[in-house]
Amino acid sequence: MIQSNHIVTGFDRDLEAIQALIMKMGGQVEDSIGKATIALIEGDAELAQAIRRGDKAIDALEVQVNEEAARIIALRQPTATDLRTVLSVFRISAALERIGDYSKNMAKRTEILMELHPVEGATASLRRMSKSVQLMLKDALDAYIQRDSDLAADVRARDEEVDQMYNGLFREYLTHMMEDPRNITACMHLHFMAKNIERMGDLVTNIAEQVIYLVDGEIPDDDRNKADLTSSTKGGQVG
Repeated sequence: MIQSNHIVTGFDRDLEAIQALIMKMGGQVEDSIGKATIALIEGDAELAQAIRRGDKAIDALEVQVNEEAARIIALRQPTATDLRTVLSVFRISAALERIGDYSKNMAKRTEILMELHPVEGATASLRRMSKSVQLMLKDALDAYIQRDSDLAADVRARDEEVDQMYNGLFREYLTHMMEDPRNITACMHLHFMAKNIERMGDLVTNIAEQVIYLVDGEIPDDDRNKADLTSSTKGGQVG
């Protein structure tokens, strides 16, 4: 009996450690999104380069999380709820890593935009959209730690607002391009950045769905509303 208690206690410590890594990774990704937006608004090439360098730390954390999760499965052989907890770690870390890639791509395009003809007033809406996704990610991570499926469901619903903002930006950039051909190249880059943020929103929603799965034992089976009217595919450019 004493041995069994030691095993359970050790498993709990393992779970706490791996969830701490997830939160560390999530915090770095949140920070990357915020800094990518600041770099764009302020035209800060040095900050953009720092974001690109910082993505390596996010990648390294994903590797560490996956190695620890695999070790837990091999040594502890979790079942039922405990297994769901470990499996959710793989999916959440993968989503966070991908969000970090999109943030890095924003930083790359910021450096390019600094060399192009400026588009007056073209970044304000992009900043609002980015802030919305950053707050969604914070809430999704809070829902994960608190095992709050209601908060996760709220995050899931908010993705529609992000899609609507993206649709508005798509039209806005088309207008800028039609008004002045000098805006075309810059607006194309801005559009891809908006698409990056929209994809971030999708990935945050995936994290929220993993929280619901973790708490309730199943992924929501209703199709969430997708308000992105610009394409029917789930592509997305990450570089």
